[in-house]
Formats: sequence, C-alpha cells, structure tokens
Amino acid sequence: MNVKDLKKDIPFKWRVQSVNKNGASCVAYIDARDVQDLLDEVCGQNSWQVKYSEHKGNLFCAIGIDNGSEYIWKEDCGTESNVEKEKGEASDAFKRAAVMWGVGRFLYSKPIIKLDVIEKNSKFFPSFNGKQLYGDKITDACNYKLKNK
Repeated sequence: MNVKDLKKDIPFKWRVQSVNKNGASCVAYIDARDVQDLLDEVCGQNSWQVKYSEHKGNLFCAIGIDNGSEYIWKEDCGTESNVEKEKGEASDAFKRAAVMWGVGRFLYSKPIIKLDVIEKNSKFFPSFNGKQLYGDKITDACNYKLKNK
C-alpha cells in the first residue's frame, strides 16, 4: 500500500455553488462512494476505518488507515447541506477527512465555472444554450466550458 496513491484524480462532477442574475458559479466535487472505492483500492477493504464524533455541536469524521502496526487517524468537520442536512453533514465530514489523506486535493486546482442563467418566476436557474440545466446536465455543461476555454 502506498498512501501517496490516495492523491490521484478520481471521477468528479460539478455542482452549482451560487446563482444570481449575473450567472451560476459551479465548483467541482467528488462523491463519497468514489472516496470509499479509492480507499478500498489503495488501502484494502479491511485496512481503513471511519469514526464520527461531535465536538461543540460540530460533526467530525476521522479516517484511520492501518500502517501495519497501528491505525493512523486524520479528521475534519463537515457542514450541513441544503438537502438532507444530517446526511449531507456526515458525507461532507467524511470527504473533508479524506482530503487530509490527499483524496480529492486535485479539485482545488479546478476553476470555478460560470454558467449563464435563465429567469423563471423571479428565480434564476443555470442554463446552457438557453435551456435550463439540472443534475448531470450541469456537469456536462461545465466540462464543455472547461474544455473550450
């Protein structure tokens, strides 16, 4: 096992971080299941662990990796998401703890992608070529803009 392999690029998507009349700002992110798959691949399914704890009202996740004689632990806290607050907070804490091991650090070199917006009922939504975007279509549009800068 070489923990340096945890720093390799893994699949990522794009999500809208903020949206207003001037555009939608999108950031790259990874899915917690992809992080788990990478930990399994690099460390082995039985050589890493996860623990959650609460400190002063904040949810922390610690990821421990077996170095052959003991587990080495690294941790970070998460923040609630707009959807499924507790689940989102646990997932965010897990992914942030994984960053401490190098997982997903490549995302910090990705630019923020700006998409156009359309207005419907006084609300703004990301768009591309005049069509409203959602889900994987946001990722598709951001990847297109990234490749065609």
